Amino acid sequence: MNLAVTPPKGSEIFTPPKPTSFAALLALMRVLLRGDGDLLSLLPSSAYRVEVGHLGWSRRQTVIVNRPDQVRRVLSDPEGIFPKSDLMVEALDPLIGDSIFVSSGAVWKRQRRMIDPSLSLMRVTNAYPAMVAGCEATEEMLDRAAAEAEPFSLDLAMSHLTADIICRTVFSTTLRHQAAHDVFDAFTLFERSVAQVEIKRLIFDPAWTSAPQKPEVLAACATIRSHLASLIDTHVGADAARFDDIATAILGARDPDTNTPFSREELIDQLGVLFLAGHETSASALTWVFYLLATHPGMVARLRAELREVCGEGPVEFEHTKRLPFIRNVFRETLRLYPPITFLPRVALEATTIGNLNVRRGALVMVAPWVLHRHKRYWRNPHVFDADRFSPEREGEIMPGTYIPFGQGPRVCAGAAFATTEAILLIARLFRRFDFHIRAPERVLPAARLTTRPTEQIVCTVTRAGR
Repeated sequence: MNLAVTPPKGSEIFTPPKPTSFAALLALMRVLLRGDGDLLSLLPSSAYRVEVGHLGWSRRQTVIVNRPDQVRRVLSDPEGIFPKSDLMVEALDPLIGDSIFVSSGAVWKRQRRMIDPSLSLMRVTNAYPAMVAGCEATEEMLDRAAAEAEPFSLDLAMSHLTADIICRTVFSTTLRHQAAHDVFDAFTLFERSVAQVEIKRLIFDPAWTSAPQKPEVLAACATIRSHLASLIDTHVGADAARFDDIATAILGARDPDTNTPFSREELIDQLGVLFLAGHETSASALTWVFYLLATHPGMVARLRAELREVCGEGPVEFEHTKRLPFIRNVFRETLRLYPPITFLPRVALEATTIGNLNVRRGALVMVAPWVLHRHKRYWRNPHVFDADRFSPEREGEIMPGTYIPFGQGPRVCAGAAFATTEAILLIARLFRRFDFHIRAPERVLPAARLTTRPTEQIVCTVTRAGR
């Protein structure tokens, strides 16, 4: 196992934790023996060198696509032959149904036309007060944790924080503390157990093979959907008129052809996508940012110096988030090494070619930001954390199309600006006030299920900065 390399004191360039890469057969044997469903450990060492090629051995042809022009073709899908993978669609169905995240063709186009107007309410200038309010609530929690020297889960703290912010943004309310715990626990169970990441099924089943979900997975989905339904219910009836937010806009959305609204189940599906995509992916990224900063005080010192220069002792205003390049670049480099969406799987609806490779109907076509962002052909020192690679002086080294943490093409994440501004604000405010101390940092390793998460929750404590 390749653990973090201890850098010289104050160093801002280091190698953070990643799985050791093996040849395809050894990687498969390791994952099958461990039985933990970690797709990162399944990636063979050849994946980081090939442009378009076979991804290990399986009954079903599995292709990895790293060449930027072919990545763009697969994700943009002008031919309409690379929809979301059947494995992903089936796995997510109990949670978000046939929502905009997994639908394709005419269904996706209808949903997108209905939802697009509401997404304008996610403009960062509108959402910034919700981000500030969520950050203030977390600062109160961290003040208590510092006073009591109380250890806590960094993963849960980031999940609670981003869920609070997205609830304030989408539903104009906060997520109750117990509800936040319920959603976190249910989603953790879901992504650890869902059929999409069952390695034996991935390796041995042919395309479009259906598999029943486990009872505990269905129960976890029901818990999350129940909380979302409760939030939707606050926006109907006598109190509905007092809201002017994203949930209200989606409730009022109409099909441009039939003038029909979303059904109640469709509303839970679509708002579930916004809620989960808006908080789970951000929580994943921030967990890694806070872990990396907490274990590298030289970066924290540089971050605080930038804050003093730009903000002085005053608040971090929206305009300041555009003038904190080091913090932004720390976030961007973290997204490169730990992209929240590790894999963007597609399925070939018909036989085709990708590059020079013949692809069979039913093949699993894998675009993997994790791999593309660490590819030996495109990145200097690909596994090394170096935030300055995104500086104006060096950004020209980055080949277009090799950095896609928010996806690419018509399905590119509409919340990219939201997520970036949110991260800059939270990193700036929380590291200005607190020092984070990771317990057993040598145990931290990444795993890929639905998002890139640590294999086990990261336990930490906080102290007030400088103490």
